[in-house]
Amino acid sequence: MLKILGRITSSNVQKVVWICEELSVPFERTDIGGPFGGNDKPDYLALNPNARVPTIDDDGFVLWESNACTRYIAEKHGQGTQLWPADLQDRASADRWMDWTATTLAPAHGPVFVGLIRTPEDKRNPDAIAKGRDAYSKAVAVLDWWLADHEFLSGELFAYGDIPAAPFVYRWFNLPIERENYPNVKRWYDAIAARPAFKKNVIDIGLQ
Repeated sequence: MLKILGRITSSNVQKVVWICEELSVPFERTDIGGPFGGNDKPDYLALNPNARVPTIDDDGFVLWESNACTRYIAEKHGQGTQLWPADLQDRASADRWMDWTATTLAPAHGPVFVGLIRTPEDKRNPDAIAKGRDAYSKAVAVLDWWLADHEFLSGELFAYGDIPAAPFVYRWFNLPIERENYPNVKRWYDAIAARPAFKKNVIDIGLQ
């Protein structure tokens, strides 16, 4: 059985659990990282020297980097479903948005999320949070631009390329920050939020 190593409060772990549940892939998950620790232990570092989560173990095949894990599971178990598009260009678009999430959206959201949720109030840096909010908004605006002419990030159907961005957009709509009106992102997010596996593994977990 597929093993997922990582705490469910991590957005990166949420991606992997979510794709598994979308595709009805059985898995076992172990709480590692954050308050659970364990990611700095020799046995974990032997699997993932980055000391980050998640790491997956698929019958002895070990893989880390959450987007790589998501893509691997989608390709292995999603052939013939909308989660793994048959069209090469739809898959290229999915990969584009996965990379963009890692390079642009996630780093932009980081100072805001960490500053407001994981930093005690008396130790917060309001200037860094405000600057981060502006970068976060700029990234969400890019999503809004794309979604003006496309139903989803992968194409016209929900697929694996939508998964990495969605937890960060959940945080955009739920963090105590000022938000511009991005109607296309809201339409996309509402469609994502209606998916039971997203609700269970992102919305119901909340901001932690």
